[in-house]
Amino acid sequence: MKETRDKRTHGKDIAKLRWLDRYLGHLQLSQVTRDVIDQIAERKTRESSPSNANRYLALIRAILRRARDEWGWLESIPKVRLYREPKGRIRFLTPDEARRLLHELPAHLRDMAQFALATGLRQRNVSFLRWEQVDMARRVAWIHPDEAKAGRAIGVPLNASALEVLARRQGQDAEHVFTYEGMPVARCSTKAWKKALERAGIERTFRWHDLRHTWASWHVQSGTPLQELMELGSWASYEMVLRYAHLAADHLRGAACRIDGTLASQP
Repeated sequence: MKETRDKRTHGKDIAKLRWLDRYLGHLQLSQVTRDVIDQIAERKTRESSPSNANRYLALIRAILRRARDEWGWLESIPKVRLYREPKGRIRFLTPDEARRLLHELPAHLRDMAQFALATGLRQRNVSFLRWEQVDMARRVAWIHPDEAKAGRAIGVPLNASALEVLARRQGQDAEHVFTYEGMPVARCSTKAWKKALERAGIERTFRWHDLRHTWASWHVQSGTPLQELMELGSWASYEMVLRYAHLAADHLRGAACRIDGTLASQP
């Protein structure tokens, strides 16, 4: 944990290790066998899901690899098998659903959600955005490298919807853009969020992060090229935006029409 303290998911790793301690804490490294790991995987899957179990298995694998490759504590390590994770459908809101949700949210969450839908920023970047990172005159905001998931600075162009939110927030706090009772809103998936989803007629499984999927889906459906979307969303690879490609088939309509009439009856 000392060597990975700068990792963005450091706190989550600590929580995972606390859970794993009951199964691994009494063992020597050499006793962490394939059977032990498989039993942990089965227990965690029963408790939650294969996808969640994979997060724990990946942490075990990372530590074992470091013990072998960097620390020299092991000559060989067991193979850690991850569960196959099915690719789920991307859930995004229609404009009407988004309007209903915004109407039902309390003011502080409504402003944050509207800003997320306008910019595509991840929740943490919205929650801890400071006024010093915003230039309304130039219609731009920026995320510093140490605050970005990919570790690169992000320039955020501000559209009219984003500027509308910022104008409402001005004067409410001298440091942070979005606050509730004087503090940044670190957690958005609260009871208020779930109750707003219910009142808006949206399934309660809709996550805050799905607002980012909604933003990306709207862009693609409006004609934004995938390469531009990749830059706007600060994704690390083009493959990350290909999940939205199926929403932009308009440019293939001409090709699809080339076989029109092929099955028409011959004279």
